[in-house]
Amino acid sequence: MKEWFLDIKDQFILNFVDDDRWEFLLEGFLNTVMLTIFSAVIGIVLGILVASVRTTYDNNIETLKKNKGLGYYVFSIVNAICKIYLTVVRGTPVVVQLLIMYFIVFATSDNGLMVATIAFGINSGAYVAEIFRGGIMSIDKGQLEAGRSLGFNYFQTMMFIILPQAIKNVLPTLLNEFIALLKETSVAGYVGIMDLTKAGNNIRNHTYSPFMPLVAVAVVYLVLVVVLTNLVGRLERRLRKSER
Repeated sequence: MKEWFLDIKDQFILNFVDDDRWEFLLEGFLNTVMLTIFSAVIGIVLGILVASVRTTYDNNIETLKKNKGLGYYVFSIVNAICKIYLTVVRGTPVVVQLLIMYFIVFATSDNGLMVATIAFGINSGAYVAEIFRGGIMSIDKGQLEAGRSLGFNYFQTMMFIILPQAIKNVLPTLLNEFIALLKETSVAGYVGIMDLTKAGNNIRNHTYSPFMPLVAVAVVYLVLVVVLTNLVGRLERRLRKSER
């Protein structure tokens, strides 16, 4: 038992204390958190825009078809672009999208963190869009008609009546998407970003000891996910209480 403890102690010192290798994990942790937060912001903005276009098209397509004006053709083209975006992003692996963004789209940029943030944000936006679209479509159509009867136009009805209810309905699912996004950022090392996974690999490359650094990375991810899951659980309980 004593020998085992001493071996663990030696491994800890070798992997984290010697040459201040713990700084790899700290840098990886900070980059992972920043990458997740900024990608989530991009995903929310993009997701709301795409969901708004698709739900507006679905709710007004019959009226637009009757008029056959410029609005019909504009909305049809924009809606088709949104559908292609959703199909391509959800149908291809995130690591492939990351590599395309880094080596093709932003080949002249040396800011890997920015490129990865955009790539993960675009990927997350496709899933967030479907989450929001489902939330908006789940609201009774009578709410839309009630808003119009109060004198609101379609945009005002969506902003002040439909979207607040939809956001409340999809918030737990949205937070679960951010948990998935956090874990997806573990592939950021493919483009040279010092995320948590890359930090663990760097330590392993220096010490030739895979157990301690990789387990440490797994523990950090686990703690982050547990904390976020706990927050989601608390939020869901509050939302259930507010509905009573």
